[in-house]
Amino acid sequence: MGNRKGNCIKTQPLYFVFGRTAGFALSLRRNMSTMIGVFDSGFGGLTILSSMRKLLPEYDYLYLGDNARAPYGSRSFEVIYDYTCQAVEYLFAQGCELVILACNTASAKALRTIQQVRLPQIWQQEGSRSKRVLGIIRPTAEVIGQYTKTGHVAVLATEGTVASDSYRIEISKQFPNLHITQQACPMWVPLVENDEYHSAGADYFVHKYIDLMLHSDKQIDTVLLACTHYPLLLDKIRSALPADIRVMVQGDIVARSLADYLQRHSDLAGRLEKGGRCRYLSTEQSDKFGRLATLFMQSPVEVEHIVL
Repeated sequence: MGNRKGNCIKTQPLYFVFGRTAGFALSLRRNMSTMIGVFDSGFGGLTILSSMRKLLPEYDYLYLGDNARAPYGSRSFEVIYDYTCQAVEYLFAQGCELVILACNTASAKALRTIQQVRLPQIWQQEGSRSKRVLGIIRPTAEVIGQYTKTGHVAVLATEGTVASDSYRIEISKQFPNLHITQQACPMWVPLVENDEYHSAGADYFVHKYIDLMLHSDKQIDTVLLACTHYPLLLDKIRSALPADIRVMVQGDIVARSLADYLQRHSDLAGRLEKGGRCRYLSTEQSDKFGRLATLFMQSPVEVEHIVL
């Protein structure tokens, strides 16, 4: 995809909302409220959004799923960075001052570069340090050691997240004595994205990766689902695991971390609109996204189609 040199791909973003032209959509943005942006490569981030809205229902949220280019898990670092950067800047343009990367792969492969390289460029351009981008790996790493008794934990994730070694690095900073097993589960996201997570094929692939994990370390007593899609497979995962192994899901952990962050950054919290509203954007056709998003959110979801 070429040399990024700390910047996104030099393509012109297209801002289409229900067929409106870019200029009209941008003019609408000037009157939009300041929201919390939530980004994922697909549907999985909706599990994080759901937890945020339960704990912090007063805020306005804007969700963006890049479903047309999902899954991200097997893509290169550079491609994931470029895609994530495009999405973050789109959310900024729509009025978000805080963006949560509710995608473990994006958090693992793009967050650090965005925070250290791209955000300072944006701050310099705008003359303000108001915009922020946060991930979901560190909040989880900060608490995982509180769940295990044996000191042996497992991280189930996409190939991209495992290859980045981000969880091992972050967990080891907080709990250097933990023994960490990482297991890539490359078929789980496609099963969820294609609405096949109740199928017999899902049973097969859940057992396959769980068995590989348990074979690697028989002392594991805590398993982290380090992909936001995986909670939809939670019942099958628990059935495949021994009863004494605890399963950690990220939604509530990330929501509590966000609440703490906003409490510590009252200036940002004060700028965020509190109308309890939520909008949903997707690069996929709205009817397909809406059907599965309604399943994730357990309530009807209206979706706006965009092109990044």
